Amino acid sequence: MATVKVKFRASSVADREGRLFYQIIHNRVTRQISTGYKLFPSEWDGLYAGGLLLNSKGKRHAYLATLKSRIAEDKARLECLVARLDRAGESYTAGDVVKLYLTPSNREDFFTFTRMLIGQLRQVGKTHTAERYVTVMNSFGRFRRENELLWEEVDSDLMVEYETYLKSRGVCPNTSSYYMRGLRAIYNRAVEKGMTVQREPFKYVYTGIDKTIKRAVPLKVIRQIRDLDLTLFPTMDFARDIFMFSFYTRGMSFIDMAYLKKKDLQGGTLSYRRQKTGQQLFVKWEKPMQEIVDKYNTNGTPYLLPIIRDMNADIRRQYKNAAHLVNDKLKKLGEKLGLTVLLTSYVARHGWASIARSRNIPLAIISEAMGHDSEKTTRIYLASLDTTSVDKANSRILKAL
Repeated sequence: MATVKVKFRASSVADREGRLFYQIIHNRVTRQISTGYKLFPSEWDGLYAGGLLLNSKGKRHAYLATLKSRIAEDKARLECLVARLDRAGESYTAGDVVKLYLTPSNREDFFTFTRMLIGQLRQVGKTHTAERYVTVMNSFGRFRRENELLWEEVDSDLMVEYETYLKSRGVCPNTSSYYMRGLRAIYNRAVEKGMTVQREPFKYVYTGIDKTIKRAVPLKVIRQIRDLDLTLFPTMDFARDIFMFSFYTRGMSFIDMAYLKKKDLQGGTLSYRRQKTGQQLFVKWEKPMQEIVDKYNTNGTPYLLPIIRDMNADIRRQYKNAAHLVNDKLKKLGEKLGLTVLLTSYVARHGWASIARSRNIPLAIISEAMGHDSEKTTRIYLASLDTTSVDKANSRILKAL
């Protein structure tokens, strides 16, 4: 295994700065890499000892601090290259390490690696993971202003800066955690491939999942949504119909609605498997469901609802575009009704569960109806949907004081 050292060469002229260089030693052969970094001999003593000189002030102190950071990054990168060559199991020389370090094409940055990874995931059919990484990379790219990012620059300080950036733009903790967990997954893949060493850059940022405030609307709001005359607003009318279909089918998720096929409806029963869990559910077919299906022309497709319309186009992209359109129109519909809850397709699912609970429908039945794998999941789901009864109890206690 090659050894990497940081060396200082003093100037032959008194009171002049000397130069730093990196020394690569392998099989008793030594090669050097010039850095262009300049220091006075007294300053090198301070850096070599692991800290900045106490007597350095102002711009010089800032320069030394930056220099110390760059040296650490350069050395980390050289060590990564050595580790990669060692893993390859083939013989190499100190000159090979130098050549790799100085070759721009081998300075593979974070974004280049991520784009390559996304392409590989798509090739093996892992579309969902690929799309997640695209979302994460786009957000992180905006933070970086699309500047390249070498692996040795990915550290805990950078992740804290990114988290602060997300907070300043009103991103909620769960969304920030989603980005961080995606970046961590990409980073760990790079570590596995020997692109970088594990420096635990995510140890100071939040990567958990907060218990979110569940959003639901009461039955009277569901009626308002159903009874709105949206004849003059066809796209909003379509979004409302998808929302109501979800409610009618016990809170069916948008992706499950998108992939429903005509053959899934037989003998007055709609059967489907949840995309999320693979669990099979059966729904009794009711009149309002049929009214929505009859309203739209789906000839030429095997699908029950007009979400995926073009059989020659990318199906998943059509689903995602439709989801974006529906949620955008539902948001405007909610504003039109003056709702305090942000109206999305998911509110229909929350709404059905909340209303079922308020009608004293047993938890086991709600759990089965929603396709939860256990009642525990349903309890978590319902935990903060409706606190009316708790609030009433508290009011009674306060009035008794």
